[in-house]
Amino acid sequence: MATQIHATAAELRRRILTGHYQPGERLVELAVSAELGASRTPIRLAFEELEREGLLERLPTRGFRVRAFSTDDIADAIDVRGVLEGMAARRLAERVATPETLAVLRECIELGRALLEEARAQDWRIDASRWVPMNARFHATLVAAAGNRTLASALEHVAKTPLAGAAALSLHGTAPRLEFHFIQRAQQDHEDILEAVEMRESARAEALMREHARRSRDNKRELLTGQRSPR
Repeated sequence: MATQIHATAAELRRRILTGHYQPGERLVELAVSAELGASRTPIRLAFEELEREGLLERLPTRGFRVRAFSTDDIADAIDVRGVLEGMAARRLAERVATPETLAVLRECIELGRALLEEARAQDWRIDASRWVPMNARFHATLVAAAGNRTLASALEHVAKTPLAGAAALSLHGTAPRLEFHFIQRAQQDHEDILEAVEMRESARAEALMREHARRSRDNKRELLTGQRSPR
């Protein structure tokens, strides 16, 4: 079921980003189910996933609506996310991370290495269904461990912008070598950030996290070029 949900969400995401579904267009389970030839359960769960990513908004009656956004909206939100997550990384390095926090961050890094190795043997295709939640867990763990609820609340607000949150990673499989390159760099960023946190290098941890977000911003611009025209 998880694979089917991921595949359905990926197809819906692709259709939104390419303009097949227009901003403001209403999407209803039954109609989309017939269009994609999928059962309603994965459609409903895919809608909810895309709502969390900010691509859809739930209507007060029935169904969802495609949200309007531009690449500039995404870039601006990611810039703000970089500042906030940089602050979280610095604060965590200053506080000294607990063994439990470090264990989770290391687990994420080990999984990232394994997924990159798998991708090298599979025509460079990253398993997004495993990378995306791992990436979100790495970022969420770091932010939670920083111990600043106001900062965490601000990040939740930023993540409401489509594709701006750490859980909204644009992996479509249409440019596997390019996507692999981006993910490989992101993996190295994660490893460097964890090292800085462990060494209590707070300024370096903050700078690395901000640079990590900047790369994410530029990568998403590049991946979206040709798929969706900015308005």
